[in-house]
Amino acid sequence: MSPVRKFTDADPADSAVGPDFFRAGSKPPVRWGLPLVSAIVAVVMVAAIAAGAFMLVQREQDRRAAVNEAAALGYTSEFMVMYTSLDPFNANAYADRVAAQATGEFAKNFAGRLNEILVQVARSEPSTGEVLAAGVRQWNDDGSADVLIATKVTSKTPDGKSTIESGSRWVATAIKEGQQWKISNLIQVI
Repeated sequence: MSPVRKFTDADPADSAVGPDFFRAGSKPPVRWGLPLVSAIVAVVMVAAIAAGAFMLVQREQDRRAAVNEAAALGYTSEFMVMYTSLDPFNANAYADRVAAQATGEFAKNFAGRLNEILVQVARSEPSTGEVLAAGVRQWNDDGSADVLIATKVTSKTPDGKSTIESGSRWVATAIKEGQQWKISNLIQVI
Protein backbone atom coordinates (compact mmCIF):
# COMPACT_ATOMS: atom_id res chain seq x y z
CA MET A 1 0.00 0.00 0.00
CA SER A 2 1.31 3.39 -0.85
CA PRO A 3 1.78 6.08 1.78
CA VAL A 4 -0.63 8.29 -0.07
CA ARG A 5 -4.11 7.42 0.85
CA LYS A 6 -6.81 7.88 -1.56
CA PHE A 7 -10.02 9.24 -0.25
CA THR A 8 -13.29 8.48 -1.76
CA ASP A 9 -16.60 10.19 -1.42
CA ALA A 10 -17.66 7.59 1.03
CA ASP A 11 -14.56 8.19 3.18
CA PRO A 12 -14.20 11.96 3.65
CA ALA A 13 -10.83 13.43 4.71
CA ASP A 14 -12.34 14.83 7.87
CA SER A 15 -12.70 11.39 9.33
CA ALA A 16 -8.95 10.70 9.11
CA VAL A 17 -7.64 14.04 10.45
CA GLY A 18 -10.47 15.29 12.56
CA PRO A 19 -12.48 18.46 12.29
CA ASP A 20 -10.47 20.41 14.95
CA PHE A 21 -7.04 19.63 13.62
CA PHE A 22 -6.41 22.92 11.79
CA ARG A 23 -8.03 25.20 14.34
CA ALA A 24 -5.98 27.09 16.91
CA GLY A 25 -7.10 26.15 20.37
CA SER A 26 -7.02 28.46 23.36
CA LYS A 27 -4.13 28.04 25.86
CA PRO A 28 -4.98 26.82 29.32
CA PRO A 29 -4.83 29.60 31.94
CA VAL A 30 -1.43 30.13 33.59
CA ARG A 31 -1.40 28.96 37.15
CA TRP A 32 0.53 31.40 39.34
CA GLY A 33 0.11 29.55 42.61
CA LEU A 34 3.08 27.20 42.45
CA PRO A 35 5.64 29.73 41.07
CA LEU A 36 4.47 32.36 43.58
CA VAL A 37 4.72 29.98 46.54
CA SER A 38 8.14 28.77 45.33
CA ALA A 39 9.44 32.36 45.10
CA ILE A 40 8.12 33.25 48.56
CA VAL A 41 9.63 30.10 50.08
CA ALA A 42 12.98 30.87 48.40
CA VAL A 43 12.97 34.43 49.78
CA VAL A 44 12.07 33.19 53.26
CA MET A 45 14.84 30.56 53.14
CA VAL A 46 17.43 33.12 52.04
CA ALA A 47 16.30 35.47 54.83
CA ALA A 48 16.49 32.64 57.40
CA ILE A 49 19.98 31.64 56.27
CA ALA A 50 21.15 35.29 56.36
CA ALA A 51 19.64 35.79 59.83
CA GLY A 52 21.26 32.57 61.06
CA ALA A 53 24.65 33.60 59.68
CA PHE A 54 24.32 37.05 61.28
CA MET A 55 23.41 35.53 64.65
CA LEU A 56 26.32 33.09 64.42
CA VAL A 57 28.81 35.88 63.71
CA GLN A 58 27.36 38.01 66.53
CA ARG A 59 27.51 35.09 68.95
CA GLU A 60 31.13 34.39 68.02
CA GLN A 61 32.07 38.06 68.59
CA ASP A 62 30.32 38.02 71.98
CA ARG A 63 32.09 34.79 72.91
CA ARG A 64 35.49 36.23 71.95
CA ALA A 65 34.80 39.37 73.99
CA ALA A 66 33.79 37.27 77.01
CA VAL A 67 36.89 35.08 76.67
CA ASN A 68 39.14 38.16 76.42
CA GLU A 69 37.46 39.74 79.44
CA ALA A 70 37.81 36.57 81.50
CA ALA A 71 41.48 36.24 80.50
CA ALA A 72 42.22 39.87 81.42
CA LEU A 73 40.41 39.55 84.76
CA GLY A 74 42.06 36.24 85.59
CA TYR A 75 45.55 37.44 84.77
CA THR A 76 45.15 40.76 86.58
CA SER A 77 43.72 39.06 89.68
CA GLU A 78 46.64 36.62 89.78
CA PHE A 79 49.10 39.45 89.33
CA MET A 80 47.55 41.51 92.13
CA VAL A 81 47.64 38.56 94.54
CA MET A 82 51.34 38.16 93.76
CA TYR A 83 51.93 41.93 93.89
CA THR A 84 50.28 42.40 97.29
CA SER A 85 51.75 39.25 98.88
CA LEU A 86 55.10 40.34 100.27
CA ASP A 87 57.87 38.05 101.47
CA PRO A 88 60.69 40.06 103.06
CA PHE A 89 63.02 37.05 103.02
CA ASN A 90 62.79 36.79 99.19
CA ALA A 91 62.65 40.44 98.14
CA ASN A 92 64.82 39.90 95.05
CA ALA A 93 62.61 37.06 93.82
CA TYR A 94 59.54 39.25 94.39
CA ALA A 95 61.11 42.07 92.34
CA ASP A 96 62.06 39.65 89.55
CA ARG A 97 58.51 38.24 89.37
CA VAL A 98 56.97 41.71 89.18
CA ALA A 99 59.52 42.93 86.63
CA ALA A 100 58.88 39.87 84.44
CA GLN A 101 55.19 40.76 84.20
CA ALA A 102 55.66 44.50 83.69
CA THR A 103 55.72 46.39 80.41
CA GLY A 104 55.41 49.97 79.23
CA GLU A 105 55.09 52.74 81.79
CA PHE A 106 54.83 50.34 84.72
CA ALA A 107 58.09 48.61 83.75
CA LYS A 108 59.89 51.98 83.53
CA ASN A 109 58.57 53.14 86.92
CA PHE A 110 59.32 49.81 88.58
CA ALA A 111 62.87 49.66 87.18
CA GLY A 112 63.49 53.27 88.22
CA ARG A 113 62.41 52.60 91.81
CA LEU A 114 63.75 49.04 92.07
CA ASN A 115 66.21 49.66 94.92
CA GLU A 116 63.63 51.61 96.92
CA ILE A 117 61.08 48.83 96.43
CA LEU A 118 63.56 46.14 97.46
CA VAL A 119 64.31 48.01 100.70
CA GLN A 120 60.60 48.47 101.47
CA VAL A 121 59.83 44.79 100.83
CA ALA A 122 62.81 43.65 102.93
CA ARG A 123 61.68 45.84 105.86
CA SER A 124 58.03 44.81 105.71
CA GLU A 125 56.30 41.99 107.53
CA PRO A 126 55.16 38.95 105.53
CA SER A 127 51.73 39.64 104.08
CA THR A 128 49.13 37.82 102.06
CA GLY A 129 47.17 39.58 99.34
CA GLU A 130 43.67 38.70 98.27
CA VAL A 131 41.49 40.03 95.46
CA LEU A 132 38.01 40.81 96.73
CA ALA A 133 36.51 41.94 93.44
CA ALA A 134 37.65 42.77 89.93
CA GLY A 135 35.97 44.10 86.83
CA VAL A 136 36.93 45.46 83.44
CA ARG A 137 36.33 49.20 83.49
CA GLN A 138 37.00 49.76 79.79
CA TRP A 139 38.76 48.38 76.74
CA ASN A 140 41.27 50.75 75.16
CA ASP A 141 41.95 51.23 71.45
CA ASP A 142 45.30 49.42 71.67
CA GLY A 143 43.63 46.22 72.91
CA SER A 144 44.48 46.78 76.57
CA ALA A 145 41.96 46.58 79.37
CA ASP A 146 41.67 48.87 82.38
CA VAL A 147 40.73 46.60 85.29
CA LEU A 148 39.43 47.96 88.58
CA ILE A 149 40.50 45.71 91.46
CA ALA A 150 39.67 45.72 95.18
CA THR A 151 42.32 43.98 97.29
CA LYS A 152 42.79 43.07 100.93
CA VAL A 153 46.22 42.62 102.48
CA THR A 154 46.58 40.63 105.68
CA SER A 155 49.76 40.75 107.75
CA LYS A 156 50.77 40.12 111.34
CA THR A 157 52.31 42.66 113.68
CA PRO A 158 56.04 42.28 114.41
CA ASP A 159 55.28 40.60 117.72
CA GLY A 160 52.96 38.14 115.91
CA LYS A 161 50.07 38.62 118.32
CA SER A 162 47.57 40.46 116.15
CA THR A 163 46.57 40.58 112.53
CA ILE A 164 46.37 43.74 110.46
CA GLU A 165 44.07 43.94 107.46
CA SER A 166 44.03 46.77 104.98
CA GLY A 167 42.13 47.23 101.80
CA SER A 168 42.90 49.17 98.67
CA ARG A 169 41.63 49.71 95.17
CA TRP A 170 43.75 49.64 92.05
CA VAL A 171 43.38 50.34 88.36
CA ALA A 172 45.62 47.99 86.41
CA THR A 173 46.05 48.24 82.66
CA ALA A 174 46.60 44.76 81.23
CA ILE A 175 47.75 44.28 77.64
CA LYS A 176 48.37 41.10 75.71
CA GLU A 177 51.86 40.88 74.23
CA GLY A 178 52.01 37.87 71.98
CA GLN A 179 50.41 35.06 73.96
CA GLN A 180 51.08 36.57 77.40
CA TRP A 181 49.26 39.25 79.35
CA LYS A 182 51.36 41.92 81.06
CA ILE A 183 50.69 44.95 83.24
CA SER A 184 51.45 48.23 81.49
CA ASN A 185 50.17 50.60 84.17
CA LEU A 186 49.22 50.25 87.82
CA ILE A 187 47.63 53.04 89.83
CA GLN A 188 46.33 52.89 93.38
CA VAL A 189 42.94 54.58 93.63
CA ILE A 190 42.17 56.59 96.72
